[in-house]
Amino acid sequence: MPIRRFGGHRSLVSHSQTTKLSYGYNRMNISRSGYRVFSANSTTACTELAKKITERLGVELGKSVVYQESNTETRVDVKESVRGQDIFIIQTIPRDVNTAIMELLVMAYALKTSCAKNIIGVIPYFPYSKQCKMRKRGSIVCKLLASMLAIAGLTHIITVDLHQKEIQGFFSFPVDNLRASPFLIQYIQEEIPDYRNAIIVAKSPSAAKRAQSYAERLRLGLAVLHGEANHSESDMTDGRQSPPLSRTTTGHTGLELPCVRHHVPFPGIELPMMMAKEKPPITVVGDVGGRIAIIIDDIIDDVEEYVAAAEILKERGAYKIYIMATHGLLSAEAPRLIEESAIDEVVVTNTVPHEVQKLQCPKIKTVDVSMILAEAIRRIHNGESMAYLFRNIAVDD
Repeated sequence: MPIRRFGGHRSLVSHSQTTKLSYGYNRMNISRSGYRVFSANSTTACTELAKKITERLGVELGKSVVYQESNTETRVDVKESVRGQDIFIIQTIPRDVNTAIMELLVMAYALKTSCAKNIIGVIPYFPYSKQCKMRKRGSIVCKLLASMLAIAGLTHIITVDLHQKEIQGFFSFPVDNLRASPFLIQYIQEEIPDYRNAIIVAKSPSAAKRAQSYAERLRLGLAVLHGEANHSESDMTDGRQSPPLSRTTTGHTGLELPCVRHHVPFPGIELPMMMAKEKPPITVVGDVGGRIAIIIDDIIDDVEEYVAAAEILKERGAYKIYIMATHGLLSAEAPRLIEESAIDEVVVTNTVPHEVQKLQCPKIKTVDVSMILAEAIRRIHNGESMAYLFRNIAVDD
């Protein structure tokens, strides 16, 4: 038995004991440099995606408790050590968006104060992404949310199909904006009979680039819907037509500058007349007669526009109508309206839980994207390139 000398004292330590000590030390190092995957949702339906991701990764879901107290405050208890580890928080967004955001913020801050090495948010559908432009005297809420996540402790975000790619510029840390199009294209090729006779349809001119990307990869034609039933975000008033309308005032109070009190242009300046927009009746640019029409979009929430588009496409000769979207929010009466409409099938991914809507409307189908999210987690933890996940992805996709 070898003799070990520690601090001037002799000690008998067997070779097997030395091996055990070394093994325990190595295991401690592996644990410290490892990673954990947590779910920040308090509802069971929202944890399904997290379970699928951890199954693909071959790891267990982290032990934590997320719940609402009687006064509706959010409380998070992390039940295991996260010191020095990469932590991935999976947060799917249910109908109660604000509660989900608060759960994510509280959990991120709890992990930050528990000395986690990196905190990566896996947010398949990024909430408030439609509020990424200034509207009248409102605010860019998406930018506010990005700042809140950074302050809470997040160091990286993985998401899928941001509503506008420019949203990535709101963040002070890296954002990986994955694409669901490969999964939706695979569904078209495998699940739609005679898809070669299909035509890709953009529901508005602003969605034409995304639809064109699908059409080019599937080697199909492209049609565009245009008209009064489609209101793009760019048509909304953004409040930049100041100065506001003149108000007649009586009397003179305080210091005034010329031509400022009544908000009129300076003398000698004549501005051109602003012509109001007037959209034509809805029309289809492209031939859809005798074809399968596949409408492409990133988010499907209120479905009135899609129902109106399906009726027009049916009138123009399309014999089947499919709607493909990444995020199926399907709010309010969406399932009932889809069931009663000319739409044959609505295909969405599982970035947002919609099991209740599927029970109400059998036309709603789901495509699983847990594979790409799991691979993104693995690559980020191992420091590998993410380029593989973006192969054959067009700039406009």
